[in-house]
Amino acid sequence: MVTIILLLSCDFWAVKNVTGRLMVGLRWWNHIDEDGKSHWVFESRKASSQESKTASEAESRIFWLGLIMCPVLWVIFAFSALFSFRVKWLAVVIMGVVLQGANLYGYIRCKVGSRKNLTSMATSYLGKQFLRQNAGDDQTS
Repeated sequence: MVTIILLLSCDFWAVKNVTGRLMVGLRWWNHIDEDGKSHWVFESRKASSQESKTASEAESRIFWLGLIMCPVLWVIFAFSALFSFRVKWLAVVIMGVVLQGANLYGYIRCKVGSRKNLTSMATSYLGKQFLRQNAGDDQTS
């Protein structure tokens, strides 16, 4: 149990600090200012030249697939431990869900931006879809 939690912690650190920055150019961390207030920082690398794009697209797909599949796998383990009444393993599984879920959440925030950006993106997308639909209806009439 201790070994699994230590390996989960090492995986969390490696994905958060090394793999995400090298493979997809994203990183996130927490900064505490002098007043004791916590500030979350989400960064993404600017798009680079076209040459490195082909290799980086494959790496990016592998990174995101692994990042999404790991929390899904831990949730399956959680239901398995819960329904088989193996309560002693539930602590390990919950730790896995939390660490993998935190990495997924952090990288999604890096990729998409802050919640304000997400809301404005959704509003903009819906507005564009509405305009396309209305423009399409006007052309068919």
